[in-house]
This record gives sequence, C-alpha cells and structure tokens, in this order.
Amino acid sequence: MELPTRLALLLVLGLGTACGGGDRESGAADTTGARADAAGTAAADTASVSFPDGFRGTVFAEDLGGARHAAASPAGDLYVNTWRSPYDTTRKVPAGGYVVALRDSDRDGRAEEIRRFGPTSESGSRGGTGIAVFRGAVYVEADSMILRYRLSDGALVPSGAPDTIVIGLPASGGHPMHPIAIDSAGNLYVNLGSDTNACQQQDRQPESRGHQPCRELERRAGIWRFSADRTGQRYRPADRYATGIRNAVGLAVTAGGELYATQHGRDQLAQNWPKLFDWQESANLPAEELLRIERGADYGWPYCYYDPGQGKLVLAPEYGGDKQKVGQCSEKRGPVAVFPAHWAPNALAFYTGTAFPEKYRGGAFIAFHGSWNRAPEPQEGYNVVFQPMADGKASGEYEIFADGFAGARKEPGLSEHRPSGLAVGPEGALYITDDQAGTVWRVEYAGAATARRP
Repeated sequence: MELPTRLALLLVLGLGTACGGGDRESGAADTTGARADAAGTAAADTASVSFPDGFRGTVFAEDLGGARHAAASPAGDLYVNTWRSPYDTTRKVPAGGYVVALRDSDRDGRAEEIRRFGPTSESGSRGGTGIAVFRGAVYVEADSMILRYRLSDGALVPSGAPDTIVIGLPASGGHPMHPIAIDSAGNLYVNLGSDTNACQQQDRQPESRGHQPCRELERRAGIWRFSADRTGQRYRPADRYATGIRNAVGLAVTAGGELYATQHGRDQLAQNWPKLFDWQESANLPAEELLRIERGADYGWPYCYYDPGQGKLVLAPEYGGDKQKVGQCSEKRGPVAVFPAHWAPNALAFYTGTAFPEKYRGGAFIAFHGSWNRAPEPQEGYNVVFQPMADGKASGEYEIFADGFAGARKEPGLSEHRPSGLAVGPEGALYITDDQAGTVWRVEYAGAATARRP
C-alpha cells in the first residue's frame, strides 16, 4: 500500500541522503572499491537484522540510493534497479545511472565491483523498479519504458545503447511503478498499478462513491503481457493479461512457468467510510494477497477487498458494500495466501536453489516494505517472510524469515531500512534490497549450528 504523496512528504522530512559513486559521460559509473572502508558500518547494520537458526546475513553493498528490485545473472552478478521515489523527493540521488551492477569477484560475500549504467537523474529520469535478466541481457523499467541492455560474454555492464522493448507505459498517479517478470518462453509481464486508491469519484475522499463501471480498469490496475524479444512495442489497453489488481509490486515466475503476484490492498476504510468502519477495523483490513495470475482472470479491485476474518472477498463500500455483502465478488478470483493488512508486499521470489534446507525449495519469499496506516495499532511489516507452497497454493502458515530492518522506528520516514527487492543467486543465496538506505544483504545457509542473530 504505497504512501499517498501528500502524507509521504510529511513523514520524510529530515531524512538523510544516500551517497554514490562517480559519473561518466556514457552513463556508466565505476565505484570499484568504494565500499572497502565500510566494514564497521556493515557489521553494525547486520547486527540489527535477524535470520532463522542456521542462516547468516551479510551486507553485500551499501549506499546505492533507492534500491528497488534485483535480479541475478547466471554468472552470479547482481543487478539492482533504483529510482527517485515520487513519494520522497527530498533525498539526493547518487550520481550515474539508475541501474547498479554488482560483482563479488573474490566470492567473500561482498561486492568489490559496483558500476552504474542506464538513465540518469541528470537527464531527467526517475529510474524504475522492475528488472530482470534474460538471455544475456538486463531488462529494466525506466520511467514509462522497458529497456533491454545486452551484455557481452563476461561483461558486468553493457557497452552499447539499450533496445527499447516497450514504450508509453502510464507513469502518473498513485502507483507509477512497473515491476516486471519474464518467463522461459520470453513472455514479458508488466504491472500497471492503479491510478487511485479505490476508483472513487473523488480519490481518497470521505463517502465518495466509486465510478460505475471503473473505467480505470481498461488501462491500469492489472498485468500486461509483451514479448521480451520484440523491440518498439507500444503500450495498448488491448494487451492486458489480467485485471482487477490494485498494485502488483511483486511479480515472479515459478520454475514450472506459473506467474504470481503480490497485491497491495486498498487503504483508508475508516477515513473514507467512518460510519461503517472503526479505526481498528481499518488497521486490519483488507489482507495483503498472494495471487496466482492467469490470463483473463479478474481479481476484484476496486469492487472487492479480501476480509481475512471471513476468509473471502466482500463488496467494497464504494460499491454498496456493508462489510458482509459479497455480490459480484463471488465471481472474482481470490488469493492463494494472505498476510496482515497494510504490510505492503514489495517483492516476490520463489526459491529455486538447493543451498537452503528442503522446506524452502519451491516456496515463496516476500519482502514487505512496511505500513504507514495501521493506527491506532503499531506500524508493521518491514520484514521478509517465507510462505511454503505446494500445488500452486499455500501449504502452511507463513513465517518471518528476516526482521529488524526498520530499527527502533517502524515508520516510513524514520525506519533505518525498508525491504523492497529479492533475488535468488545461482549459488542459492537470497539477496534482499532496501530502498531507504540503499543496502543489499546476502543471506546464505551456513548450517544448523549457526546462532540466530540478536
């Protein structure tokens, strides 16, 4: 549940800035060795993040800026897309391109070579969230485009200009980011988040009814499918693959080729409908969702929301809902797993490696960015959970896998770190990115004797 811009600006006052490496005319920046003197800081940060017994997390890189999603290459290099958040325009963007390439040449769990390429803030770009590595190239979201950067054998960064794969993606309103995923057949899936919270006639205003029908669904609030192999594709409403998804920030494809997404549920039930919901109910509704995405399926937004207490989709108040009515929601597609309200699931990765214990194989890791609107209850999330999966659905309760990122304050503008991206490396390690301080953690399994960090 991404933060509304006006509220975000109030919360981020006083935030520090992130520092980065140098700049080159080509847009690629080389920061090799820039982290060599940061060992003390890394140790202090890592000590605040806890992992299950047997797992060890170390800081792989720091100060990358707004580090969003990540993708690992078959050779073990890590690529991170960064952005200048529309919800926080106060922090300085590191110089150089928004795409960060990281290489751990000596395999000590720390990136020695850090280079930047791609669009720059100096050129007016705001970067992006989505990133994928596919067939020897890095695919990145850059503002309203999806670009492809080809890599020559052994190269960490591209030497030439990118190919433009998709242009014209909507990049305004409440959810301008475009997470991506690519399956083995070369299908490129792109999230287009909703422009509004709940398709109200007056967005986020008390007792404003919903548009009927919600025309926004024709152009946003769903998953679009393109080809990863074709250049010059233009966004068209006709290319929509699935609909009724408010904001699928996490997208991932399983080893078997199935597409899944995490949905940010709607906000402000009590604020917008005070006669129907109290603040405690609003803090715990609706559930965040893990969705199995199928072509042509409708997942219910804005007409429906998922009530975890009732275990079903119910009709939204904007469309005549009274907390009990189901109505048209009986025809919508429900989630395969649910999580507490307002945790903000920002990344999804299925564990395809073999280095972790058997129970993790084929399961889903989800990075939760953290809540801003759970008052009067404490803000929550700011963690990474593991969801066991079998036969396309949850096979058990989720568990907290990594926690402590926020530090002393679980607030969007005051937390130390906010998990935002996940990637599984070819060696089986899990990488976790943070868009608050620009940190990347590398998590490996070291054996049952490893003590849990405090």
